[in-house]
Amino acid sequence: MSNPAVLVIGAGPSGLVTALWLTRLGVPVRIVDKAATAGTTSRAVGVQARTLEFYGQLGLADTIVRSGVVVEAGRLWVRGRNAARVQFGRIGKGLSPFPFLLMYPQDEHEQLLVDTLATLGVQVERQVELVSMEQDATQVRATLRGKDGMEERCVAEYIVGGDGAHSVVRRAIGADFPGGTYAHLFYVADVRANGHPMNGEINVDLDASELLAIFPLKGEGRARLIGTVRHDALLRGGEMTFADVSDRAMRQLSIGVTEVNWFSTYHVHHRVASRFRGGRAFLVGDAAHIHSPVGGQGMNTGIGDAVNLAWKLASVVQGRAPETLLDSYEPERIAFARRLVATTDRAFTIATRDGPVARLLRLYIVPAIAALLSRLPRVRRIMFQTISQTSIQYRGSSLSEGCAGRVCGGDRLPWVRFSATEDNFIPLRTLQWQVHVYGAATAELRTQCEALGLAMHVFCWDQSMKSAGLMEHGMYLVRPDGYVALADATGLPARLAAFVAERGLRGFAANASRPRQSHEVPVADTAQ
Repeated sequence: MSNPAVLVIGAGPSGLVTALWLTRLGVPVRIVDKAATAGTTSRAVGVQARTLEFYGQLGLADTIVRSGVVVEAGRLWVRGRNAARVQFGRIGKGLSPFPFLLMYPQDEHEQLLVDTLATLGVQVERQVELVSMEQDATQVRATLRGKDGMEERCVAEYIVGGDGAHSVVRRAIGADFPGGTYAHLFYVADVRANGHPMNGEINVDLDASELLAIFPLKGEGRARLIGTVRHDALLRGGEMTFADVSDRAMRQLSIGVTEVNWFSTYHVHHRVASRFRGGRAFLVGDAAHIHSPVGGQGMNTGIGDAVNLAWKLASVVQGRAPETLLDSYEPERIAFARRLVATTDRAFTIATRDGPVARLLRLYIVPAIAALLSRLPRVRRIMFQTISQTSIQYRGSSLSEGCAGRVCGGDRLPWVRFSATEDNFIPLRTLQWQVHVYGAATAELRTQCEALGLAMHVFCWDQSMKSAGLMEHGMYLVRPDGYVALADATGLPARLAAFVAERGLRGFAANASRPRQSHEVPVADTAQ
């Protein structure tokens, strides 16, 4: 497809998810990447609950969970001494259908997305790079260079830059990329090893001058190690090998590495682009923000960018919303990226900085606080919501309005399970706007939804909904990405009609389903 509606530059996770959501929504898309092949090594391994919820909307979550390693606990060590242990499965119970952290290496993750796109008729074009771009009020004109050196002009309505830290799209829109680089050189290695930390949990060991993180991978004794390179190896220079890593933490934890499948070194950066949009060009993933590996947030944040942007682009391209809808992308995502980089920067600095004060914090104060807080139920709940990214909200967005119960416009729709196979997330698989009512819906609201062409789902009230923060008989207008746009305690149809009209939303009818009163929401009736 030489002239698609949307041109995606970069076939990393964020670019691939952008293309996949657009394709599922029926938008013609083209995705190119300058690399000859997909990556075979990666630093990113953690897939958070919110990302799995997005994949659940695409029907991919179960496949991804089966392909990875479910991690239900994490353990903090200090100089080889067990300081704290947190059970993800316990603290996340009832908050998400995926109350755990999944270990799924980025290279395997990307290949699954590439294969899924291919089944939908979209091929990633390899060894194709963006040379330059220009745009006006109606289109983007991109110059692409293929592996043979020949150049072509691609005309698209919009362009998405998922082209990494050295993004050509970011430079083309004139966005700065302020931030910095940490002094330490870190390594990442895919190994086979033995010892107690090869226990299917995440293990992090802090020492006076080094950090070691161990992430379990699929296969007996396989793990991903991230740690620091020895200072004397840095002074010596030359090509680094696994023999140059600092092994004190490994010795303290009695880890025996028997095989090194691959090894790489890297510097850790923390940067956020000054803007995520320039006219018809948008940034997602590492093109927009890069940060430390603390909490396994980077790749997941990029995927969140992709989902947020893709449904909005689809709505505008297909004439179901005005172009002003796209104005909400940057404010919603850049605010979170800035908070995340600031938070991970502080945590990573404590974990890696040299000096007596830093050592005091790292070896004594932080472990003591972590051990104490990990015992408090409320803190554990907040910990899961933060790390899993289920607490991300857009309450200040132009698309967010009202409150009903503890749920406000801009919040992620709370997850409520009715049985082993039924929950209120099933209707989200349509990737369309919809109205949820928990309790009873008035005839007038039903009529209004039918007039607007909005699918309505009415769920019989039970106490689990109250516990989740929902209000009985409250009305929730839910966006395609599972966030609440309008929360209204009265359920008045006029409030719904006004919200839709004020934002110029339209064209719901083709995707509407009849209102239903039940906990049961058959997928066959709602999935497109």
